[in-house]
Amino acid sequence: MSRIGKAPINLPAGVTVEIVGSTIKSKGPKGSLEQIIDPDFNVKLEDNVVTVERPTEQKRHKALHGLYRSLIANMIVGVADGYKKQLELVGVGYKAAVQGNVLELNLGYSHNIYLAVPEQVKVAAETQKGKNPIVTLESNDKQLIGQVAAKIRSLRKVEPYKGKGIRFVGEVIRRKAGKTAAK
Repeated sequence: MSRIGKAPINLPAGVTVEIVGSTIKSKGPKGSLEQIIDPDFNVKLEDNVVTVERPTEQKRHKALHGLYRSLIANMIVGVADGYKKQLELVGVGYKAAVQGNVLELNLGYSHNIYLAVPEQVKVAAETQKGKNPIVTLESNDKQLIGQVAAKIRSLRKVEPYKGKGIRFVGEVIRRKAGKTAAK
């Protein structure tokens, strides 16, 4: 039995879940989301507790059991509390600015990078004197916010010698020593 798949999901106050066939819809204070799952799986809602049951012990069903439970749990947490990711731009002259839903980044290239952020993701850029610029992403969709954060991060990967690049706030980068001084 899947440890993750068999765990029940408790609904927080203010969140409603509707199960229509193989589509699960959730509404809460942060918006609404829906997830389509395999029609073989049985999703039950009883006494504000959602459970996912797999039909057989086939390898495919075992593999998807925990996945669907996690997707539904992430959806419920997203509409209740939402998700937030912060990216830090480390490097001399690195800047970030937001105009509407377009993120403008200056990452040491010969040109600025303009990135259109999906409407479901709120983006904010904060720059304090003497500190690295921080880009904050907020959304109720965990998958989408992770994808946008990974795209922003891929524009300037952190290099191991000086630590320059885009990283998550609090992320520890393994540094290399570099060349030794000539004798």
